[in-house]
Order: sequence, then C-alpha cells, then structure tokens
Amino acid sequence: MANFLLVHGAWHGAWCWQRVVPGLMGAGHRVHAVTLTGVGERAHLLSPGIDLETHITDVMAAMDAEEMDDVVLVVHSYAGMLGTAVADRRPERLRHLVYLDAVLPKPGESWSSTHASATRNARIAAAQADPLHAFPAPDPSVFGLSDADHAWVQRRQTPHPGGPYTQVLDFDPLRVASVPRTFINCTTPPLGTIDVSRLRMVDPKFWDGAWLPGSQVLEMHTGHDPMVSDPDGLVQRLLSLL
Repeated sequence: MANFLLVHGAWHGAWCWQRVVPGLMGAGHRVHAVTLTGVGERAHLLSPGIDLETHITDVMAAMDAEEMDDVVLVVHSYAGMLGTAVADRRPERLRHLVYLDAVLPKPGESWSSTHASATRNARIAAAQADPLHAFPAPDPSVFGLSDADHAWVQRRQTPHPGGPYTQVLDFDPLRVASVPRTFINCTTPPLGTIDVSRLRMVDPKFWDGAWLPGSQVLEMHTGHDPMVSDPDGLVQRLLSLL
C-alpha cells in the first residue's frame, strides 16, 4: 500500500482530485487531498498574510495529521514550489515526488520568476488592487477544458493569494534530488507558464546536474488539468511509479 498526498495548483482545491481519488483507493492505496489556505473550501480564510510558507506548512501539516510516511507526493502546477520545499525539508518522508505539469524552480526563484512579464505584472497588479491581496482565476479553457469539464472547474475556482506569487524559495537541490522524481508533461495544449519547466525537465545542467539522475518524464496528451480531463490516465501513470 502506498500513501498518496495530492496537492492542487493555483485557484483549485482538493475538489479537483475527486475523479482521481477513487481509482487510487480502489487499487488499495491510501489517499489524502490537501486544500491550501485561502482557496477551495478554505476560501473564507483568504487574507493578505498568506505567503509561500503558509502553503508549505499546509502540506507538511497534512502529512503529520494523517500520519503519512513513505509518501508519494503529487504536486500540480504552482504546487511544484511546495513539493520542492517539502522534499528539501523532509526528504526522508517521501517515497516519490511527482511534478504534475508543475513549476520546477531554481533556488532563489519565486513562482512568478519564469513567467512572461505581462503575466507577472497583471497578476501582481490585480493582487495589489484587491483588499485580500488575491488575483482572479483564468478561464478554464487555458487548461484545455471545454463543455461540462470547463463549467465544473469554472464554478469551483477561487482567487489565489498573491503573497506566494512573488516570494522566493531557497532550497538545496541535492537534498531534493535525493527523492525519486517524475515530471508528468501535459502537452495538448501545453500551458505557457509551464514552458520553462518543460525545458528544465530534460536539461542535464539543471540544478547543477542534480536533476536528471533519479528523474523521469511521462507524457499525457491532455491540457493542464488531467485530473479533470483524463483521471483514469493519470491514475494509471501514478500507479506505474510504484
């Protein structure tokens, strides 16, 4: 039995894993999906004080509360920042780290560091103009969703706290790289803000050469939210890592 801890990306919540959890549990595994502070069913906790450390703590607190060790940590999109931090601080608790179409940071970068200046400036300005320091969700079509899937995600998305967007993360790449890692690359259509991660996932010089050993890349011919558009395919890929 494996312990799966699922961490959503920006604007989402634990709700986005609803179609994945039954498949993993049906295969005999333990599964817990985290909702980060200020979004999803915890949107009532949104405040200007939420930062990257808040969300890192959310993930580590879930590991502790659920008494999870030997964890397969699946981090989607923005949560690549969080998975990297957890692997840096608690590598001994992780069995595998899965970057699901996620941010692959360098030490000293923020989530926003690799975004186009127009995207970065628009999100920062929106957060600064909002009393709760949050920026709104995009239309789910950018995630490759349409019809019922589009409507399901659109009505559930919530604004994302602005603090984690620009806060930098310091970590030891060698410590993170001690954890086996998989990058799941969602290619149809590819989300532009993940383009830099796609280059890094195959770069022999990334993390001063520490990234490639112990890592692998799997592809999914979906948009950015495969847990919504192809949950069975995602379950198959996650189970293949065990």
